[in-house]
Amino acid sequence: MAEYRILKTEGRAKRARFQTVHGTVETPVFMNVATAAAIKGGLSAQDLRSIRTQVALCNTYHLHVRPGDEVVRDMGGLHRFMRWDRPILTDSGGFQVFSLADLRKIKEEGVTFHSHVDGRIIFMGPEQSMQIQSNLGSTIAMAFDECPSSRADRTYTKDSVERTTRWLVRCKEEMARLNALPGTVNPQQLLFGINQGAVYKDIRIEHADRISELELDGYAVGGLAVGETHEEMYDVLDAVVPHLPKEKPTYLMGVGTPQNIIEGVYRGIDFFDCVYPSRNGRHGNLYTDRGTVRIRRAQYERDPRPIQEGCGCPVCRAGYSRAYIRHLLKADEALGLRFCVMHNLYFYNHLMEEIREALDQGTFEAYRKQKLEALDQGAE
Repeated sequence: MAEYRILKTEGRAKRARFQTVHGTVETPVFMNVATAAAIKGGLSAQDLRSIRTQVALCNTYHLHVRPGDEVVRDMGGLHRFMRWDRPILTDSGGFQVFSLADLRKIKEEGVTFHSHVDGRIIFMGPEQSMQIQSNLGSTIAMAFDECPSSRADRTYTKDSVERTTRWLVRCKEEMARLNALPGTVNPQQLLFGINQGAVYKDIRIEHADRISELELDGYAVGGLAVGETHEEMYDVLDAVVPHLPKEKPTYLMGVGTPQNIIEGVYRGIDFFDCVYPSRNGRHGNLYTDRGTVRIRRAQYERDPRPIQEGCGCPVCRAGYSRAYIRHLLKADEALGLRFCVMHNLYFYNHLMEEIREALDQGTFEAYRKQKLEALDQGAE
């Protein structure tokens, strides 16, 4: 079974080790987003290993729509399907159901909506989400929840959170049933619950206290980075994280910038994911220790330097110049997207290594101050 062990703390920040059936995760960790069992930008599982990725995150909704979770199950589960032998977290599909589907109807049983691919009607509730994720065989499954807008009114938010709590109980019961069945792809699949409540700290705290009683394998804070300010997000984390079990992993969903991650670690978060590094890479916005290089700009047309001096990513190590990478993007060559995404994901993975090292050495607060100042500078 899984084991989560805290190795060091500094204030609320935690340095931990999470042992799973698919290997050990050193936290804090950034999960590289492979929505449809692939990184957008042309990176393979082998590439992810080369940039020191620990956890891949795949999307339940998208894989259910295509190729179909039963196809993935028949191919031996996600790990075999995408040739990835390290942990995988699958989100529940809840966020996509509520953000992608134009036509949806929410009932106590679950949600009926139209597929964004072919328009067919799909029903998904807690049991269906768990069944899909069981077919996928991920290491960690996320509970099915409603993700209300951070600007939703108080009455709607409270009703939504209460329904999410009822759904969580059903998720736990269904996962226990599925894990006990013969032929289950991963009978040691773990379940993380999700805290919701928009920006209402009292609703968040009450919800955190209630779901903590369910003794799940881990806990996420959801529904942030969806319209509120960074300061509001940090205020919510300051309020709610102390009410989640410290001895369990804590995951901040869909967040965020390098600065957000550093501030999240400061407030006790272990797991992060975000599409920023891959999406920004595809648009030619490249992370460095001194800010963002917007590689499409004319100033880089004859720049012989790598994206970042001293960077250990395969692109910078191989000596590809800013001028060449800019040319690839301007010429619509797929290699340019691949190089940019690979560099950005390496940057995030390396950022987490720096954070873990600072926590190991008891110097995280000094690191936090120095790193935030450096990231706020304009890149050369």
